[in-house]
Amino acid sequence: MLFSSPIRRRAVAPLLAALFALGSATGQAQDKSSIKVGISVGNAEKIFEVVKKVAARDGLDVQVIVFNDYQLPNAALAAGDLDANAFQHKHFLDNQVKARGFDIVPVGLTITAPLGFYSRKIKSVGELPDGASVGIQNDPSNGNRALLLLESAGLITLKPEAVRTNTATPLDVTGNPKKLKLVPLDAAQLPRSLDDLTIASINNDYAEKAGLSFSKDSVIKESPKGPYANLIAVRRADQDKPWAKKLVAAYQSPEVKQFIEKQFNGSLIPAF
Repeated sequence: MLFSSPIRRRAVAPLLAALFALGSATGQAQDKSSIKVGISVGNAEKIFEVVKKVAARDGLDVQVIVFNDYQLPNAALAAGDLDANAFQHKHFLDNQVKARGFDIVPVGLTITAPLGFYSRKIKSVGELPDGASVGIQNDPSNGNRALLLLESAGLITLKPEAVRTNTATPLDVTGNPKKLKLVPLDAAQLPRSLDDLTIASINNDYAEKAGLSFSKDSVIKESPKGPYANLIAVRRADQDKPWAKKLVAAYQSPEVKQFIEKQFNGSLIPAF
């Protein structure tokens, strides 16, 4: 019979112990107690202070890495420098996956941050002059979103196919009665360019950093019930890891929901 000899049993015992230890270490590695999460500068920093406290109660230490550029968090996640990120909506993620081949997937919703157009020159969209310079984001996802918002305000007309597929670019503008000059710029540069533009589409986190309020300062407002809910993303291999589930549960906790609703007064809304 296999391992019937005491000598053999003694010889195998250390091997079994080593295998057990390796299995335990592997399990511990899968269920991390500390993770790095990439977020964008601004409101997300405030929210994640609450997320960190909730996660800590579940034994998860969340270390926050703040980015000033939307192009960096997915690259950092794909490279293994982050365990997760929480800064983007599904359209943005899909475009980056398609363009850069990232194997990154969403695991939970966070907030919806309505997009707004802001200005230092006018107080309402009715004051927008002919030939005005209009800043929009130069990335495909947010640029499309800005153009859809301009169309909803009656300022431009887009090709129906571009609207249907959420792929609008300035080349898809078929009607522009005010002869607006569309100026695509990096999202982070738009707040700094307000003095040179008549109006500019600015994402909520960059607007907040620039001291702009969506509810008070935007001259064109996106509906908060639109399809642009932000999300938590991880590498595909990690989507079922216990720590990923703990992170989502911490963000979607009653404490975080209450904080968002009280702190931001409708400029950010929970998407869960």
